[in-house]
Amino acid sequence: MIKNKNTSLLVGGSILALGTLLVMNSCKTIPKGVTAVQPFDTDKYLGHWYEIARMDFHFEKNIINATADYSLNEDGTVKVVNRGYNVKKKEHVESVGKAKFVDSPNVGKLKVSFFGPFYAGYNVVAIDPDYQYALVAGKNHNYLWILSRKPELPQQIKEEYISKAQALGYDTDKLVWSQHLDEI
Repeated sequence: MIKNKNTSLLVGGSILALGTLLVMNSCKTIPKGVTAVQPFDTDKYLGHWYEIARMDFHFEKNIINATADYSLNEDGTVKVVNRGYNVKKKEHVESVGKAKFVDSPNVGKLKVSFFGPFYAGYNVVAIDPDYQYALVAGKNHNYLWILSRKPELPQQIKEEYISKAQALGYDTDKLVWSQHLDEI
């Protein structure tokens, strides 16, 4: 009987520790030493963006023509619609989610979800004054995007954002440069 009680306590304690670790990790939305843009103008950020570069991960493998559209939901969250073309499957793909501000709407620090209650960091860490180009960081140094209002990026902005990402600790050699083709 005592062995079973100890085993139950050990299993229960392990589950509690794992749960706490998962909750604490899911709350982390920005890498240490990285800061989000402030002041941030949500209205100017809304609209259509082209993905220029990304750190590749399994949800975006084989995707070209990647875009993101942001609009405001009635409850103050941001509707996120990501689209692209999977060259391996030869099909258009779309993912719809929502983003919430972590601090306040005037800070570019958000968390985004495409899967119910699970959120990931979405942090605007650089943006030009006209909101034409953005550098976006995830919750750790494995997630990074360069976005533009047009399918191409001026060389000066590319160099500036790569330098900023490197200064923040990102391995920019891992960036995948997106293709935007008219005929798909």
